[in-house]
Amino acid sequence: MALGHLKLAARAALPLFIAALIAALPVAAGTAHAAEQNRHHALSLVGEPKMPADFQRFDWVNPNAPKGGSVRIAVRGTFDTLNAYNIKGNKAASLGLVLDSLMTRSPDEASTEYCLVCEWVSYPDDYSAVTFKLRDGARFQDGKPITPEDVIFTLEQLKQHTPFYAQYYKNVIKSEAGPGTVTFTFDVKGNRELPQIIGEMPVLPKHYWTGKDTQGNDRDLSRTTLEPPLGSGPYRIKAFEPGRFIEYERVKDWWAKDLPIAKGQWNFDTLRYEYFRDLTAAFEAFKAGGIDFWRENSSKQWATAYDFDAVKNGLVKKEAIRTREASQMQAFAMNLRRPQFQDPRVRRAMILAFDFEFANKNLFFGQYARVQHYFGEKELQATGLPQGRELEILNEVKAQLPPEVFTTAYSLPVNNTPDDVRNNLRAAAKLLAEAGYQPKGGVMTNAQGQALRIEILLADPQFERVAQPYVGQLKLLGIQATIRTVDPAQFERRKDEFDFDMIIDNFGQSASPGNEQREFWSSQAADMKGSRNTLGIKSPAIDKLIDHIIFAKDRTELEAATRALDRALLWGHYVVPQWYSPDDRIAWWDKYARPEKLPSRAVSFLEIWWQDEALARKLAEARK
Repeated sequence: MALGHLKLAARAALPLFIAALIAALPVAAGTAHAAEQNRHHALSLVGEPKMPADFQRFDWVNPNAPKGGSVRIAVRGTFDTLNAYNIKGNKAASLGLVLDSLMTRSPDEASTEYCLVCEWVSYPDDYSAVTFKLRDGARFQDGKPITPEDVIFTLEQLKQHTPFYAQYYKNVIKSEAGPGTVTFTFDVKGNRELPQIIGEMPVLPKHYWTGKDTQGNDRDLSRTTLEPPLGSGPYRIKAFEPGRFIEYERVKDWWAKDLPIAKGQWNFDTLRYEYFRDLTAAFEAFKAGGIDFWRENSSKQWATAYDFDAVKNGLVKKEAIRTREASQMQAFAMNLRRPQFQDPRVRRAMILAFDFEFANKNLFFGQYARVQHYFGEKELQATGLPQGRELEILNEVKAQLPPEVFTTAYSLPVNNTPDDVRNNLRAAAKLLAEAGYQPKGGVMTNAQGQALRIEILLADPQFERVAQPYVGQLKLLGIQATIRTVDPAQFERRKDEFDFDMIIDNFGQSASPGNEQREFWSSQAADMKGSRNTLGIKSPAIDKLIDHIIFAKDRTELEAATRALDRALLWGHYVVPQWYSPDDRIAWWDKYARPEKLPSRAVSFLEIWWQDEALARKLAEARK
């Protein structure tokens, strides 16, 4: 199940059961649905949803939270389009606030979502289809109701214009409208995740996207646009200036505001995103009071930059909040489309050359832990040697995997002592020699006379201090490594077109992996520009392991299949794993309040915090 590509920016969901039997679902004749199916108010892939069908509100909100106030947030980069649903242009921040999805995630539960635009969801025991009953009061911001035709139109458009959705909803082959319902039929059975990930889909207004824009031209979801889109969500675009800011205003008559899933949420009247060319200028704006809320991603900043007067005087609060959100694979990602990375021995040498322990001690103030796996949940991680069901799955593709998968527990190099560093570099040099590289004038060169050159492409100057020591280690091996930092827009273009040797990438995973694995690692996605298979992996073995995940019949099978994929990816030596922090580090000007209990997997600042007027007045007086 996908996580991160939508998150707040798409307000999409993450998803199992509860409710009552119905006598007959309104499905078209000839479909293979069971005559009687369960109606569910929520779906989960890891157990039963926490909240019952008749719940009144989530227990991590303040149902009486006051509405009002504003928040200014910094964004690095620029934007030139307000269309979030194709791969063209640079999207403005948080466009997903404008549209509601069929279901909405719970940040307190792993892989769980609750009905939003839908009233209930149902599917047969073989997972061959899914039916959504739309809420009677669900409507767009122009007052028109959300209809089954809108849902069907959305699926068709998203699959056509977005590589992610083309892979994600690959198995959906038919859409049928009924009285207030929409049914999707799949070309496979047993894909437990499909009903839930359809629920993640935002619903586009068909009448809007098939109509004319303000200039009288046909609207087209495939194109960029600066026309504010019609939505159905809790916010609409109020004002913007490309590359400078975008401001959202709360929709006070939002159709879903009184639903149990929405109580106590989306409390700020105005959300304003201010754009900056670099984070140094953005942080200075925060220190000066021009930005209200800050999420800190730099360990150095967190350790050294919060000694300004507003912090000392208590006007700015800072806190590291531990959540249960699992670690994500952040790494130096190698592009296998480049000839220098096609030999796994070269890729393993790249891993051996990285000194995480030096970076953590000297650059990160000891705040990080090493990322060891592609999947953050422990039950999904490959440890020791494969056994049981995981071994059975791996044996099916044994001939296509490195033999070490079955004989050796995978581990990353450790550099606790100078001897460790020397030994790891010596092992890396040996692998390069086995791959046909020999030093010539201090530069590793192959039999064809080609030097081993690598450019690390960055979008953030802050990462230069991390990449530079790594470049130094690579040069000790005779690898001609350089760093190139470009603006975020150029970086995204080059990433989408796979025009790089190595980048820093993040492969976020949910607690219940599923169909999105195709876009991360499949052979088909490797050739789709804009896909998340930035690594360029083309492996029949990995393709088959992905299918084992997608068609796992239960949680036990899913865990075994995911461990098998984790192990295969690790032994492919596709990335140089970096680090993660178990804490969400945030700072804010002291005019906001939050519920006593936060959801376990997210800080959810925009969703559930609110402006405290007494604190706001006190802060205003103190800053005079």
